[in-house]
Amino acid sequence: MTPETLIVLLFHAVLAPATALHALLYKRDSRAAFGWIVVCILAPLAGPIIYLFFGLNRTRGRAQRHGLGFLMWDAERGGPLHTPDHAHQASPHQSRTDVAVEHAHATDPSHPLRQAGRALSRHGLAGENTIATLEGGEATFEAMLEAIEKAQQHILIATYIFDRDPVGLMFAQALERAVNRGVAVFVIIDGVGRLYSRPPITKILQKAGIKVGLFLPPRLFPPSLSINMRSHHKIFIVDDALAMTGGINLSHRHHIKDPSNKSPTNDLHFVLKGPILAQLRMEFDRLWSMTTAYGDALPAPLPALTEPAPINEASIDSHQNPPSLVQCRVVTDGPDEDLDRLTLLFIAALSQARHSVRIMTPYFLPPRELVSAIQGAAIRGIDVVLVLPSDNNLPFVHYATQNMLWELLFKGVRVFYQAPPFHHGKLLVIDEGYAIIGSSNWDVRSLRLNFELQVEVYGEAFAQQMHALIDQAAEQGQEVSLEQVDGRGLLTRFRDSICWLFSPYL
Repeated sequence: MTPETLIVLLFHAVLAPATALHALLYKRDSRAAFGWIVVCILAPLAGPIIYLFFGLNRTRGRAQRHGLGFLMWDAERGGPLHTPDHAHQASPHQSRTDVAVEHAHATDPSHPLRQAGRALSRHGLAGENTIATLEGGEATFEAMLEAIEKAQQHILIATYIFDRDPVGLMFAQALERAVNRGVAVFVIIDGVGRLYSRPPITKILQKAGIKVGLFLPPRLFPPSLSINMRSHHKIFIVDDALAMTGGINLSHRHHIKDPSNKSPTNDLHFVLKGPILAQLRMEFDRLWSMTTAYGDALPAPLPALTEPAPINEASIDSHQNPPSLVQCRVVTDGPDEDLDRLTLLFIAALSQARHSVRIMTPYFLPPRELVSAIQGAAIRGIDVVLVLPSDNNLPFVHYATQNMLWELLFKGVRVFYQAPPFHHGKLLVIDEGYAIIGSSNWDVRSLRLNFELQVEVYGEAFAQQMHALIDQAAEQGQEVSLEQVDGRGLLTRFRDSICWLFSPYL
């Protein structure tokens, strides 16, 4: 035996038991634990090293060190039990949330779901909000730019992607004009999302006097190369009087009517007014506290300065629905103490369904427990419809999804591929009375690795509109049958299975 071989075996003799023990103690899935133990023990030296790089969940610890802890909600006083030193006090809107609304609906059939949302969020249920739906980048960007031009005090934007393209540059110019009028502008861009454009738009924004925070940007020194822990939040707030959230990034790819756009991406965004803005503002403040490079203080939250002007109806497609009075709650999810909050909320919502479930998502690779919840709803006789894009911008995700669709189809779930262009919208509608909107996809990356922001919406009119929107997409698309999935050729099944094998990493 050579000295080199002896050194390798000695290192393996130390590392293999240590890494195998770590997997045994800290992996929550027995199958994952068993698999990692086998790899650590049977692959000399390589197994433990692979585990150290890919098996350890560093995201939660890093998130905690950055201070993105879970804030418990105090039902007695309608506020957080603990507010970080950097966070501002809630706006006057906040006093109108939580206790009165929750108790007023204690006899409502959906009360268990309200309780679930309350347990899984740092926020109470905010009443007396209006919400309007925007579809596509043309309508959304026009509404945003109109709000920017009317801003008087401050503009707050958090986005995953802020492209340096015609749309991004148009926003940069509008924000620069706002700065020149004396408006304070703060922008958060995800550290990986900003790299979708080379060079990034960051310097253009900073040169215009805009305060820019990068969310955990990858860097060599000190090393921080993780592609996980991304901020997928979409928050747009003007003067604490109008907010928007949904799935749309600041990118030309969302201009679906532009023939020059080679990768059109349709999506949904939502205009919110009312007490829910205090919750969105608190979440922006939390993000800013860990992304800012210069310690700039955000402006204190404001009550509405004036009644916001209505969105320009000419900028909205003909199917645009009028605003509806709704109750809302912000629910965040991420690899900190918020871990698995959204998965649990989805499961709770599915368990409360009485007659219908509608799901729209661009990426569908949910964890096993969520698959079981969808199957459980279907076998109870609930009308469950899942709408996915037929034209996916990530083909390997589409292939992996095809490999597991039989599990849903076999239990009676109806699955539809909606017609192009690629639709990036994310919606869950339960019984035409409850909806969840926001940034999260139904995959492991969104539900366990990213920081996501969703909004619960209680309101029959709005939920019925979203239910109809999903059904329309299904009717205009193509239904997927169990026979089609089972009839895939051997090579197609092999390709799909290989992609599915790596689904936890997609």
